[in-house]
Amino acid sequence: MTSAIAVTRPTPRSRAFWTTVHRLAGLLTAAFLFMAGLTGAIISWDHELDEWLNPDLFRVESRGAYRPPAEMAAAIQQWDPRVVPTYWSLSYEEGHSAVFFVRALKDPTTGRVPKLDYNQVFVDPVTAKVLGRRDSRAVSLSTRNLMPFLRKLHYTLHVPPFWGSDRWGYWIMGGIALIWLLDSVVGLLLTLPPRSRATTASAPSPSPAPSSSGPRRFLSRWAPAWRIKTGAGRYRVYLDLHRAVGLWTWMVLIVLAFTSFSLNLRQEVFFPLLSLVSKTTPRLESHLPQAPLGTVVQARHGFEAVIDTARQEAARRGWSTPMSGIFYNARYGFYNVSFFDRSVGGDASNMQLSNLYIDGRDLRVLTVNEPWVGTAADVFAQLQLPLHSGRIFGTVGRVVITGVGLLVASLSVTGVVVWWRKRQARRVSSLRRTGALAQVLARD
Repeated sequence: MTSAIAVTRPTPRSRAFWTTVHRLAGLLTAAFLFMAGLTGAIISWDHELDEWLNPDLFRVESRGAYRPPAEMAAAIQQWDPRVVPTYWSLSYEEGHSAVFFVRALKDPTTGRVPKLDYNQVFVDPVTAKVLGRRDSRAVSLSTRNLMPFLRKLHYTLHVPPFWGSDRWGYWIMGGIALIWLLDSVVGLLLTLPPRSRATTASAPSPSPAPSSSGPRRFLSRWAPAWRIKTGAGRYRVYLDLHRAVGLWTWMVLIVLAFTSFSLNLRQEVFFPLLSLVSKTTPRLESHLPQAPLGTVVQARHGFEAVIDTARQEAARRGWSTPMSGIFYNARYGFYNVSFFDRSVGGDASNMQLSNLYIDGRDLRVLTVNEPWVGTAADVFAQLQLPLHSGRIFGTVGRVVITGVGLLVASLSVTGVVVWWRKRQARRVSSLRRTGALAQVLARD
């Protein structure tokens, strides 16, 4: 008897198992990835879109010498004595406003902290006039709040703090990203062609030609998975779209999934795992006491003293780039002074920041963060955000991330459609079998 060629998986049961895993993981993450894909495509251009939507906040007509940042901060407090700036903008661009963040001060008469309806203030850097304000944390689709809303939705789902933590949103999105990462690997494996195996009933078959089992044969059998069949039914089109788009963009999807996981679960999972394979520099927050949620650590030194300290430290280190901003982390009691760093080249969207972390109690330099400086693990950790946003490749990278974000949303849709149509087909088949059985029983 001549041999018969059976095209089978080595372990069909395992394929059925992983197909079920892929289906369940896809259904669990579909809505989240649809949202993340769309918002990610938009916030790749967040600054440009924000300025276009809110020109009254971001653009100014005045020209001339810039006022000192302390004068602008004082103007904000004179405009609203209930607040204190927590972030000062230190670098200004002609025709553009300076951006400050604020928090509420405790009322000395009542001892209570007033609830503010804003946290961001825009100031004309030439006149020190307050242009406007907004709440960057607001859940709102208004033009005023759209871009901050989408940015926070992308990372945290706007999950409010509860049970003493404000990181629940990060944990949820980080968990979804981890499932997405593993599911992307499963999805790739499921597209691989089954292995051909020759069997015979009486005698061994002759050795197959090299081309029948070599790489060329494998690639020829895998090729249909990369194509979208034209003229096929609607279900086949959705299936081909889901499979082919996933294959063509697989490497970028893996990078996005991994960086989503590493950024959202940075301190809880990513750094502990990274420290197992390479030496890492401990995060500053890991060895500083944290104030309870809703409280602050009062600094003994103000912004101006910290700016002077940072300027001296930068000169000592040979940094020639200007400061971009200073932020006081009130839960840990330190200042973060950032400096522009064009060492990676490219356009403004590719710019990285060096950071000095200075103790607000005694002006000690606690630690320093410079792009691409540190252990191999440190550099790998620094790569996560530039890779995720595409900004490591400048404008081209941002364009790619926008396109892939839209594709991620489409993969979520096509995946659900494929599942739904298969489910409907199974139901119809089940009803037909049930109907046929009922007819047989009726005849008996």
